[in-house]
Amino acid sequence: MKKEDCFYLGKIVRKYSFKGELLIKLDTDQPNLYENLDALFINVRNSLIPFFIESSQLHKSDLLRVQFEDVNTEADADALLKSEVYLPMEFLPKLEGNKFYFHEIIGFTMQDKNFGEVGKIIGVNDTTAQALFEVENNGKEILIPMNDEFIIKVDRKNKTIFVETPEGLIDLYL
Repeated sequence: MKKEDCFYLGKIVRKYSFKGELLIKLDTDQPNLYENLDALFINVRNSLIPFFIESSQLHKSDLLRVQFEDVNTEADADALLKSEVYLPMEFLPKLEGNKFYFHEIIGFTMQDKNFGEVGKIIGVNDTTAQALFEVENNGKEILIPMNDEFIIKVDRKNKTIFVETPEGLIDLYL
């Protein structure tokens, strides 16, 4: 399994017991969706290795307490601490309407109600206080705040996002 075919689910943050149980901090708004998994992929030395789950249960809302097969000692558990956990893309719940995953909209065209075609979405910058669409327009990068009030419609069929940005915002970049 390649990392590109998966999504980041969380990180193993600490041991739970001396029998190899681990706590995974889930990076999701819906932790209950991942309570009864059969297996996870753990990033071990830059390779995704499948680990089969003997038992799991939610622990304090966003932590998943997991007992993996063949991880029975503290030493086994120690080897997995701080590792990132992944699942195949098909485990991501489908989003409807104007909700989307950042990876899903790369390559979409952005259309502004007043400006017209803004360009192709080449990325999402989520390192700032507010996430930004990174849009490429004839070699220039345009940053559009990912604001629910700006997003009119996400058209998955035609791979287009329709927005209405404040007057002059796009012109600042061109």
